[in-house]
Amino acid sequence: MFLLYGDESANETPSRLSEERAAEWREFHRLVAESGKGVGWEALVPSDAARTVKPQSGQLTTTDGPYAETKEQIGGVFILECADMDEALEFARKMPCSMHGAVEVRQMLEKADG
Repeated sequence: MFLLYGDESANETPSRLSEERAAEWREFHRLVAESGKGVGWEALVPSDAARTVKPQSGQLTTTDGPYAETKEQIGGVFILECADMDEALEFARKMPCSMHGAVEVRQMLEKADG
């Protein structure tokens, strides 16, 4: 799984991409489609629409915004079926946001049958 981080203050949300950046993403989507490794992807709305549920003083509380108060927020996720971490990192290096934000690459847990 690829977690895509970016600076929301740069207005680089999926609905506000520059034509150049949108073209970069179209090219990446073409690469994924041709590889046959794509499982799914989703873009997220800006983090100011997020709500966080967490324990506080023995009660669950809900707060506005993301849990982490950082400049970079998760803007989307990709799931690809890669042979190993090396192949996954090659895809991560080709993602447009790797040059403008960050791509966190994580292996998903195997699902148990039953």
